[in-house]
Amino acid sequence: MRLKNLEINGFKSFSKKTVLEFQNPIVAIVGPNGSGKSNVVEALRFVLGEQSMKSMRGSLGADLIFKGSKNLPKSSRASATIYFNNSDKIFKLSNETGENINLNYDVISISREVFSDGLNKYILNGSEVRLKDINNLLSSVNIGSSGHHIISQGETDRILNTSLKDRREMVEDALGLKIYQYKIKEAQRKLEKTADNMKEVSLLRRENVPHLNFLKKQVDKFEKAKEMQVALLSLYKEYLKKEGVYLEKEQSNLLSEKNKISLELKSVKDNLLDIEESEKPARNASQSDAGGEKELKVFEKKINEIRAVKNEIERKLGRIEGMIEMEERRKDKTPEVLIKNPEEIKAIFDEINSEIEVAVVEENIAEIKIILLRIKDILKSFKQQEINEKNPSLNSEAENLKKQHQEILVQMQNIANEEKKIFEKIEILKKEISQENEALHIKEKEKFNFRVRHQELSSSLDLISVKEQNLKREIESFENEIKEGGALIGSEILSYKNFETEKIIDRNAQEELKRKIERIKMKLEDVGMGGGSEVMKEYEEVLQRDNFLAKEMEDLAVSIESLRKLMADLKEKIDVEFKEGIKKINVEFDKFFSLMFGGGTGYLAVVIENKKNRREKTGPLEGPRSDFEEPDDEEDEEETILEQGIEINVSLPHKKVKELNALSGGERSLASIALLFAMSQVNPPPFLVLDETDAALDEANSRKYGDMLEKLSRHSQLIVVTHNRETMSRAGILYGVTIGSDGASKLLSVKLDEAAVIAK
Repeated sequence: MRLKNLEINGFKSFSKKTVLEFQNPIVAIVGPNGSGKSNVVEALRFVLGEQSMKSMRGSLGADLIFKGSKNLPKSSRASATIYFNNSDKIFKLSNETGENINLNYDVISISREVFSDGLNKYILNGSEVRLKDINNLLSSVNIGSSGHHIISQGETDRILNTSLKDRREMVEDALGLKIYQYKIKEAQRKLEKTADNMKEVSLLRRENVPHLNFLKKQVDKFEKAKEMQVALLSLYKEYLKKEGVYLEKEQSNLLSEKNKISLELKSVKDNLLDIEESEKPARNASQSDAGGEKELKVFEKKINEIRAVKNEIERKLGRIEGMIEMEERRKDKTPEVLIKNPEEIKAIFDEINSEIEVAVVEENIAEIKIILLRIKDILKSFKQQEINEKNPSLNSEAENLKKQHQEILVQMQNIANEEKKIFEKIEILKKEISQENEALHIKEKEKFNFRVRHQELSSSLDLISVKEQNLKREIESFENEIKEGGALIGSEILSYKNFETEKIIDRNAQEELKRKIERIKMKLEDVGMGGGSEVMKEYEEVLQRDNFLAKEMEDLAVSIESLRKLMADLKEKIDVEFKEGIKKINVEFDKFFSLMFGGGTGYLAVVIENKKNRREKTGPLEGPRSDFEEPDDEEDEEETILEQGIEINVSLPHKKVKELNALSGGERSLASIALLFAMSQVNPPPFLVLDETDAALDEANSRKYGDMLEKLSRHSQLIVVTHNRETMSRAGILYGVTIGSDGASKLLSVKLDEAAVIAK
């Protein structure tokens, strides 16, 4: 892995894009004071994630942006990009879980941009990343944030003046142990987060306990109720099955009876319809009967008329008989009454009889009266002839009266015969009418019986309807019972269908079963089983949540233990490698120190500092607790922290100086350079930046410095900012930095042969 180039744009005095290539082991950057050559070093600090604005000679991010000049506008941002050859795939980067992220790139580019509002962006091979990612990436190639690989003038003795702890961090950074420190810090962060999570989980469990205990009591109550549910289910199976059989049978019986009655009712209706249909001709017949009645009335009227005539004839007969009797008495008084010829009398009576016969058959009263008047005239004529023939005053009249009497008797007989005939007709008509009335009465009776039966059947259907309504209510009650039972014992209530029972149902036994069921239902309702399933579900959820939290507590405890072990392992690894590194550094430090000072010794020693610190003691961090156990109250305790630091010991040749404070400025500079070079040799960084670290060296020491540069360049690329000719002569490329007429820094490159000429 080698540093390829550095690209600067809008950074401090570099307004335009400027590229420095590092193709030689030693690259020198030269230029007059104020030209901006140190800005190159600060650009390197910037792109490698430096957060101290002071080390980049600024106070705000905006101070790093080119501010413009008379001829150039100010820049809106400052950026720097550094490119590394990664053909050996030495760069490593891991995610939060410690898994390596694929960095299969031949060139690794790291960019940093700062905007006028102070916003910073970090870009890795075109993708925006976090500063943390940049630090982890650089730590994998021994480029840390302590700046041991970038040494500026005035900072050469920083390692001498810094605290024991900070000096240790610089040494760890140089030894490549910073990656472990990052991991320890990450583990510490995770540990703190895990501890916070554990406190939160513990608090959640503590808050959960009252509700869980309440639910547990409820569940215990419901568990007892389950026993009642089992008993209730057993009773329900028998009761519901028997009730279902009974209701089904009742329903079937009612349906059968209803169908039977309905069929008979239909038959009755049909019979009634038939009777009504048959009554239509009967009504016509009744009209005919009405004609018979009319005829009967006519006959009765004739009878009445005949009786009237008969009565009239009887009166006449009475009068004639009276007259005859008078004539007889008169005759007795009158002698020699002449008797008329019998043939003549017979002719007269035949004539009267003929007239009577006509009268008998005549229906018209007026005609009968005419006939009777003719008969009267005949009798009058006969009487007159008697009187004229025998005795003008008596004989003729008597004969005439007798003749009339005889004729009237015949007439009476004829009328009686006619009356008899009419009476016979009347009797026949009455009999016929009576027979018809009898038939009508029989039909009316039959119709009445059908109507009575129709009413009975309709009443029976109404009764069946009432029974059906009652059965319907019983079925609804049965279904409601199933619903209520289902609410208490769930869908298992439907298992009653598989219960075996006899076909004959004892209703009294059913009532007893119902009473038992009601008693258990009341007990279950007192328990409140209506919401039992919800409470059970909630209890399971809360318990599951608590178990989850308990498991999470265990996992967090394991995670804490694992993190502590990881931290302990990392610290042990750091401690081991640190001690080994110190030994190696001391070997190189002694060599460089002896070389720089022409003798003497220099070495590093590990010292331990005691520090007091207060820490929180929390129960959850000590491991999982038993169910529902509340953690102890937090309490603080004081602990003693042992911190390791680095102490520098030197011994100059021919002098008794053994303390750093006793060294002169030049000696301190040489000692720090010797130490920094020694540190770089143990775990060489890919590059070293030396910013005028040779400014205080004389010519002899400059040559020694140059020799050390060449030795260091075997393992690390060197970027040297210098005014020292000896140092320049060791470089392969010289970059000259000047300020142009536009007020911006410009870069000129000089090859090695040109550098040699300049150095002379």
